[in-house]
Amino acid sequence: MADIEVKNLSRTYEYYRKQQGLSGSLKSFFYREKLFAEAVKSISFSIESGELIGFLGPNGAGKTTTLKMLSGILHPTGGQVKVLGHIPSEREKKYQKQFALVMGQKNQLIQDLPAIETFIVNKEIYEISDKEFKENFNELADLFGIKDILDIQVRKLSLGQRMKCELVAALLHKPKVLFLDEPTIGLDVVAQKNIRDFIKKYNREKKTTIILTSHYMEDIKELCERVIIINLGKIIYDGKLDDLIKKYATHKLLKVVFNGNGVCREEVEKFGEIDEFNPYICTIKTKRNEAKNTAIALLSSNLPVDDIIIDEIDVDDVIRQIFNS
Repeated sequence: MADIEVKNLSRTYEYYRKQQGLSGSLKSFFYREKLFAEAVKSISFSIESGELIGFLGPNGAGKTTTLKMLSGILHPTGGQVKVLGHIPSEREKKYQKQFALVMGQKNQLIQDLPAIETFIVNKEIYEISDKEFKENFNELADLFGIKDILDIQVRKLSLGQRMKCELVAALLHKPKVLFLDEPTIGLDVVAQKNIRDFIKKYNREKKTTIILTSHYMEDIKELCERVIIINLGKIIYDGKLDDLIKKYATHKLLKVVFNGNGVCREEVEKFGEIDEFNPYICTIKTKRNEAKNTAIALLSSNLPVDDIIIDEIDVDDVIRQIFNS
C-alpha cells in the first residue's frame, strides 16, 4: 500500500463580501453575502514509500493547502486522504508521531531561546527516550554541523542556520513521512546546496517519503525524479521530470563554440533563432526534431565550429510555459 493516497481531495474556503463605505459596514450587521473559493479541486495521486516528490505550482495554486490537509492542520471539504493508513484530520497521536511538516516561512523554533531548548521540548512532545534522543540528535547535529550554535538565541541565527535547526527539530522523532514547504526560501546559494545535499542523503539512507514544494527549480532538478504540478487547485501533470521536458519543451538548444576569429551574428541566424550570442559562443534555439540536422548543417558549413552541445531547454522555462498557457 502507498504511504500517501489522495482521492478527489477538495478544500473550499468561505468568506464574506463587504460593501465599501459606512453604509456597507452598517448593512453587513444585518446581511452578509457569503462567497466560496475553491483552493483545491478534486485532486488525486498516490506516493509510494521512500519516494521524493516535487510538488510544483505558482503562488495560490493550492500547494500549501494540500500539505496542510495531508498533515491534519486543515480538514478537507471533500474527498479522501490517507497517510500511512491514517486519516490526517482525525489527528491521531499515533499518526502525529510519524510525520513532520517544515515550512520555510514559519518557525517552530522558540525565537527567544537557543535551539537546543526546542529540541528538548520536542523530545517530550514526541515521547522520545533519552537514549534515542541522544542518538538522533548527535547524528543530525553532526550532519548539519550545528553543535557550535546550539546555545545561541534562535533570533540571532542566520536564515541558513535557522533552517538547519528547523530540520533537526522536525526529524528528531524519525518521521516516516516528511512535508517540506519551501525549505530553501530566502537562503543563499551555499545554504541552499547544503539543505539539498542533506535532503538527498536523508531520503536515500532513511527511505523517508518526502513531498517537497519549492520555487527554486534547482531544488527540484537535483532532488526529484517525479513531479506533481498543480495550478488553480487542479493537478495538470503527474510524472517524471524528464518526461515533462520532452512533453512540453518543443525546442532544444544548440550551444556552439567557434575558434579562430569567431563569427558574425548574420552568419549564424540562418540556422535558427539566436538565444544568446557572442563571436565565439552562440546558443541557437531549434525545434526538437530538427536539432540533429541543424548540428550537422553547422558542422558541414564553412563556419569555424570547434564544438556543439545539444541541450534541453531549462526546466524553469518549461514550467513557466506551462503556467502561462
